[in-house]
Amino acid sequence: MSNLPAFTDANYEQEVLGSDIPVLVDFWAPWCAPCQMIGPVVEELAKDYVGKLKVGKMNVDENQTTAANNNVRGIPMLIMYKNGKAVGQHVGAAPKPLIEKFITDNI
Repeated sequence: MSNLPAFTDANYEQEVLGSDIPVLVDFWAPWCAPCQMIGPVVEELAKDYVGKLKVGKMNVDENQTTAANNNVRGIPMLIMYKNGKAVGQHVGAAPKPLIEKFITDNI
């Protein structure tokens, strides 16, 4: 299981939209094989960007309201938030260099 914080419908506004630093949310589900594939990569990148980026996971099965409000139609979906607004999204599994480029392009 992940060491990343869990974002939920209940804490999304405070933890994601109210964050002082950019936030990367990994929308995922336990049954999703591609989600399981990128999970360790996202955790590794979270360590690489400590202090510059907040990273967490949101289980779409347990947090359907936030997933629907963000038009999450396919998972895994990574959404980058800055100043309370979504500034970029990536859908599907990808290797670390591609996810890191997504982060650096949007941070």
